[in-house]
Amino acid sequence: MTRSQPIRVAVSTVILTLRRTDDGRAVLALPLVLRTRAPFAQQWALPGGWLTAEESPVDAAARTLAETTGLAPSYLEQLYAFGAVDRSPTRVVSIVYWALLRQDDVEAQIAAHRASGRAPENVQWFEVDELPALAFDHAKIIEYALWRLRNKVGYSRVAQGFLPEEFTLAELREAYESILGRQLDPANFRRQVEAAGNLLPTDRFRTGSHRPARLYRDNTDVELADRGPLGPEETSTR
Repeated sequence: MTRSQPIRVAVSTVILTLRRTDDGRAVLALPLVLRTRAPFAQQWALPGGWLTAEESPVDAAARTLAETTGLAPSYLEQLYAFGAVDRSPTRVVSIVYWALLRQDDVEAQIAAHRASGRAPENVQWFEVDELPALAFDHAKIIEYALWRLRNKVGYSRVAQGFLPEEFTLAELREAYESILGRQLDPANFRRQVEAAGNLLPTDRFRTGSHRPARLYRDNTDVELADRGPLGPEETSTR
């Protein structure tokens, strides 16, 4: 690399979902794309691409994500800008976005993309605890995204981003446990959640093999993520 080389700007996206394994566990997972050319040919990488002169970084992130995976979250949050000098054979700064998607939304969007005849190629979902070798510094990027998520769950309602509009407290606790990577005491969790006042009980119940469980919904008077003072063009794909 020489100082005369131009600095290019790329975008990448970390998409996280909570999916159920064959043995019934709920695990965090994300899509990766298999690179087909150098550098790092035949290695997995985050969805992404180059920022063009005609689009904002968040629009570029949404475009490249849709092109590579068929996914289109309604909201992308900027995670960080990664610009270590030696992160790529040429000088590249990557603006990274992240988003949470419910598994049913993932399945519906992928199905619609396939039905359109534009099925994404070279895409595979991996559990975050079982990632392959990754191109560039993408392992560090994912590690940082998970760190942000695990910190955010302590002071926000980010776990609800993995759940449907109505959910049981057991389902919410399972989301917390998957994010934090540890078991939580059900009774203590219930007390803490109810004391926070962020959930609204409904008059509906989920029935099954166990006794009926009350369904709750999010308090929509509070944003899922604090978007701060920036305008919507900086933080949203809509």
